Amino acid sequence: MDCIFCKIANKEIPSEILYEDDDMIAFKDANPQAPVHFLVVPKKHIDNIESLSEEDYPLLGKIFKRINILTEELGISEDGFRVVNNCNQNGGQTVMHLHFHVLGGRFMQWPPG
Repeated sequence: MDCIFCKIANKEIPSEILYEDDDMIAFKDANPQAPVHFLVVPKKHIDNIESLSEEDYPLLGKIFKRINILTEELGISEDGFRVVNNCNQNGGQTVMHLHFHVLGGRFMQWPPG
């Protein structure tokens, strides 16, 4: 499989890992768009949120619990942060592996830009 996030999870591509367990990996974004910008990725290859199976839903709860822990550890939970998931081409998804961007450390205007 030629998936960059699978390669990061398998340690074939180096990354700055913030957290890892049997189910997920969290690492700093290589091209950060905010002072704090990291991704949380399930280790199981799931193309996107539309591809979730019934057995995958508990994993989402674990991912969001970890996001809360990491944002607190990184000092952005009190001021706020943004969690982004892009789905398919029109949703802006460029890597076909379910992932969540977490951005914080500055005011996040809407619309972005």
